Amino acid sequence: MNTPLKILCIGNSFSQDATRYLEGVAAAGEQPVLARNLYIGGCSLERHADNLRHLAFEYEYQRDGEHLFTTIIPNRRRGVSIRMALEMDSWDVITVQQVSGLSGVYESYFPYLSEILRVIRSFRPKAEIRLHSTWAYETDSTHTDFARYGCSQQQMYEAIQDVTGRISSEFGLPVLPTGAFIQTLRSLPPFDYPNGGLSLCRDGFHLNEYGRYAAALIWYKALGGSVRDNGFAPEGTDPALLAVIREAADAFELPTEKGETV
Repeated sequence: MNTPLKILCIGNSFSQDATRYLEGVAAAGEQPVLARNLYIGGCSLERHADNLRHLAFEYEYQRDGEHLFTTIIPNRRRGVSIRMALEMDSWDVITVQQVSGLSGVYESYFPYLSEILRVIRSFRPKAEIRLHSTWAYETDSTHTDFARYGCSQQQMYEAIQDVTGRISSEFGLPVLPTGAFIQTLRSLPPFDYPNGGLSLCRDGFHLNEYGRYAAALIWYKALGGSVRDNGFAPEGTDPALLAVIREAADAFELPTEKGETV
């Protein structure tokens, strides 16, 4: 058995979605993964940076979307700080991301991302830091931040891709391309929601089980795993639809460190 790749996400509900099935996918592959998510719903880079400054114990410490800290202190909803989590294990990969509604707004990353990266590198200098590129909302999403992008999925997607590429290049952060892969799936008939296909979202912006499965596959591939014959299947899902996602993930071109495809 290979040594598990240890991943810590400094995120929110979008990293919660992306890691919901990551350990399951990894368990069905050759490279095991230990994935933990620091969760505050709707948490922006500005709030993460503020929490670091004030040593705020505000985060759920999650595995597969469930809070693990309650097993240590029962009935405690939160109780973990970023610095505490950084010290809890010898992380191989640490991910950062902007809150979904601001992911396509370049100015919103500053100065907060630099502050966060400085702390990560001081605590875990050997860890690889990756930028999680999130997805655009569903075409009929009622999320209030959708108006920032003209309530256009394509406009939101393009803005996120542009900003992701710029931030990736400027900070030297490899990208976890969840958003690009979700948009690729939306171009396929089974997931062409405006034309009768299945949405990959459960509420207009968070991913459903198929979207979460897709995110886990593309993370696993980006982290060096093979997805071609991966046998993991979330409970209650259609094997035929999973096969479409798996085939698309296998064919998907991963971005380089500067946001370009290889």
